[in-house]
Amino acid sequence: MQAQSNLLYTKTTAPIALYSSKQVYAMEQAWFAEGHDSFGLMQQAAWQMSQHIEQLYEQKYLNTQLSMSTSMYRSDTRQREASIWVGKGNNGGDGWLIAYYLRQAGWQVTVITVGFEKQDFDINHTAEISNTACSITDATKALQVALSAHCDYQRFEDSNSRPNDSLGIALSADVYIDALFGIGFDRAPEGVYKQAIHRFNDAVRQNNALAIAVDIPSGLVATTGEVFDRVAIQADITLCLIARKFGLHTKDGVDYSGEIIDIPLIPFQKVLDQAASDKNDGQDVNQANVPVAMLLKAAHRLTARRQNSYKGSYGHVLVIGGNRVDQSQGMGGAAILSAASTMATGAGKITVACHERFHGALLTSLPDAMTLNLHDTDGVEVLIKEASVIAIGMGLGRDEKAKALFISYINAAIAEKKPLVIDADGLYHLASLSKANHELITQLRDYSIDYPVRLTPHSGEAATLLDKNISEVESDRLATIKQCAATYGGDWVLKGAGSLVLEQQSKGAQIYVCGVGNAGMATAGMGDVLSGVIAGLLAQQDLTSDIRSLHQAVMIHGLAGDTLVNQMRRADSDNNALLIGQRGLQAQDMPAAIRHVMQLGVDAYN
Repeated sequence: MQAQSNLLYTKTTAPIALYSSKQVYAMEQAWFAEGHDSFGLMQQAAWQMSQHIEQLYEQKYLNTQLSMSTSMYRSDTRQREASIWVGKGNNGGDGWLIAYYLRQAGWQVTVITVGFEKQDFDINHTAEISNTACSITDATKALQVALSAHCDYQRFEDSNSRPNDSLGIALSADVYIDALFGIGFDRAPEGVYKQAIHRFNDAVRQNNALAIAVDIPSGLVATTGEVFDRVAIQADITLCLIARKFGLHTKDGVDYSGEIIDIPLIPFQKVLDQAASDKNDGQDVNQANVPVAMLLKAAHRLTARRQNSYKGSYGHVLVIGGNRVDQSQGMGGAAILSAASTMATGAGKITVACHERFHGALLTSLPDAMTLNLHDTDGVEVLIKEASVIAIGMGLGRDEKAKALFISYINAAIAEKKPLVIDADGLYHLASLSKANHELITQLRDYSIDYPVRLTPHSGEAATLLDKNISEVESDRLATIKQCAATYGGDWVLKGAGSLVLEQQSKGAQIYVCGVGNAGMATAGMGDVLSGVIAGLLAQQDLTSDIRSLHQAVMIHGLAGDTLVNQMRRADSDNNALLIGQRGLQAQDMPAAIRHVMQLGVDAYN
């Protein structure tokens, strides 16, 4: 158990800075402006990547064979084969040099080129261009180095005019290296490039091989994490050069990047600081030094509670939701799930203002909760005065009566200066009020400057809030969460793969990417659970501001989901233990996992 505690709440895992493509280009240019050679940097990158590739090969193949063998010795005579796919840009130049270094190390290497003309491989021709123009690209220099060392190559385009198996021979390899597109690629691959990506992925699957991407999987947009029409290299490993790219960790990047290994290459922060001081204003260059987001892989550790305390020491959360609209069965479960996770997170007490038809179900599943009729406006407003945190919207309903209740209760919370968590139907009403230019939107935005207001949309809800299409939201999630904050104020979660968290701070907004969680959490009720975790942490005044923060709540939620799908069968006993995988994970499973993760946080502190 201690090992798992260290994994979830490690003392050494610091947030990782994430950058856009434009910022990484600025880092390179600042380095070159100091007089460093660009081709030298390419050589250094390729050399380091070739070393990693050899190590990764050892881990996947040779060490596996050794562990399966009864012999005390292993044979190193097996021919190592690499298939390296290159485009015409600098990313392709990296690939040519990797081919050169691997060949020097004894590998059998075949370079598959995409987008090249036959004359591109004429070394004498490119040398003449070099002599007359006095300059050739680094990618061309890399090609010359590889061809001078007699690296084998094959044009992908030629495969269409050959027998079906001719290119297949070249495609048999242990390791496939993607060096087609770099971080500047921002559109859907077309034509021969689209064909090449599909062929690459097919070859990897057919040969049960290792797929390694140079800097970023081709087809993945480095700045946004978008993949168009699912056309991208499916990498097992991404060798990330210079600085970590934002797109590797959100949206489709989570599915296509595999394990990410950093190859920093240059001290970019020092270089950018120097470049900024050398300029009169320094503003444009210095901006490249500010990460667009910080990747979180571990939560903050929790302190133990004081023995001399009582339930009032840990806050009172009022959950407002679980309505029954037009005689339907309604959404009572949403409020119940939110309340259960609030208690699991450690809130001292909980009251649920829901439709009276759900009181019995609530008390059956959560007997330590108090109940109140959602439509008893006087009673609810009295409780708003007494509560520490108000969480509203989960199953509230979207009709005009629910809208009136939402407006009334938000106004009461603002008047009483209460922290607010707004989710689900509450977000729907905010969007409706914004379209109508209702004064509550301005009031809430102003209120959020001084008091906690936390809002938790998924992409569909964010689209409604901003009057956009979901595709527009998904094409640039970073811009979306910034626009939400600018429009409505407050702190935001944009839920999804690599959930984004925006927190308003004294020096400006800070954006985080949640590096935990799994696809099993894409199920009904998970958002209600998250709202409860947010409210439960916010209510506990004995915790520090970091531990009560929105990003901490999102991390605990994700870690709880990972705990459920990753728990291991005990080998020493209980062989009949049931494991919860991604398929079939339910929101009602989460409170127990949340309690578990919270305790691990205390254990890690001690």
